[in-house]
Amino acid sequence: MRLQKLISLMKERGFDGALISPGTNLYYLTGLRIHEAGERLTVLVVSADGDYRLLAPSLYENVVRNFPVTFWRDGENPYDKLAWILAELHLSKGRLLIEDTMRADWLIGVIRLGPFEFHPLSSVIRELRMRKDRHEIEMMGHAAKAADRVFDEILSWDLLGMRERELALKIELAVRELSDGISFEPIVASGENGANPHHEPGNRRLRKGDMVILDYGARWKGYCSDITRTIAIGRPSERLVEIYEVVREAQENAYRTVRERTKAKEVDRAARETIARAGYGEYFTHRTGHGLGLDVHEEPYIGPNGETILENGMTFTIEPGIYVPGLGGVRIEDDVAVLDGKGKRLTRAERELIRL
Repeated sequence: MRLQKLISLMKERGFDGALISPGTNLYYLTGLRIHEAGERLTVLVVSADGDYRLLAPSLYENVVRNFPVTFWRDGENPYDKLAWILAELHLSKGRLLIEDTMRADWLIGVIRLGPFEFHPLSSVIRELRMRKDRHEIEMMGHAAKAADRVFDEILSWDLLGMRERELALKIELAVRELSDGISFEPIVASGENGANPHHEPGNRRLRKGDMVILDYGARWKGYCSDITRTIAIGRPSERLVEIYEVVREAQENAYRTVRERTKAKEVDRAARETIARAGYGEYFTHRTGHGLGLDVHEEPYIGPNGETILENGMTFTIEPGIYVPGLGGVRIEDDVAVLDGKGKRLTRAERELIRL
């Protein structure tokens, strides 16, 4: 049980307890799908002694079953009940792990309950979540297949003259048709807008000669995919075609570097050196990739300072890019898992330049 693995790690590292608010960590540890109830305090209290209890608003009484839980109703002070739970679990003081994304007002309320020493939950739970089991990778494979199928659909659409935001909406709807939903808001960056890696789709219409960056992802049973493909509308300039080929080579070189016991920064270096040799080093402005799982961004991070040693079960993106102000950009991204000692692409859509 994942919760027991967390408890073992907490003991090993000298933590007395953990407070976990709704989000992917709570789902990962318990299987409970609890959305944040606005301002209503909801928190799982875990003791290094092995006990745990959920504090939740009463609106979840028909949702949380067969799990140790204390409910509170509107009009009651939930921090009084939290203090009671902490006392029951012998957590009136000590070193506590706190969910990284916990609301500030909740954390302030917790601070008032005792002389605790706080540490981010990610410092421990990363050791569990970075290594996916076969079931998790299978779910990510389903999400990746949905992203690939959407790309095939996009190629059948009449894109010339379409607004970026219109295309982004069509991509979102297509993803939702083929999966449990989007993993993030789609990015569509056409022409000169492609020089912004995280461009927000706007009213610019796709024109002949444009390179168009398409970045989107799907979810399947909670697990994410994240794919980027760059396509051409008509005939782009020779320089843009050159940039595309440099990025494609960089992505391939980085992928071929993925091996068990290789440091994450070696994968980044393979992409970065390829782009630098071609004279575009200053235009590669972000890390080569990021971990992927229940969150679309998690560890391990594939960047210049990435000291994480790759292991079987780790999953992440490889997404080098070149972004030239006033001209445009190119990014190619795949989801990769380390399996049987080497990298395996989960997303498999065409990576050669496609002209529509």
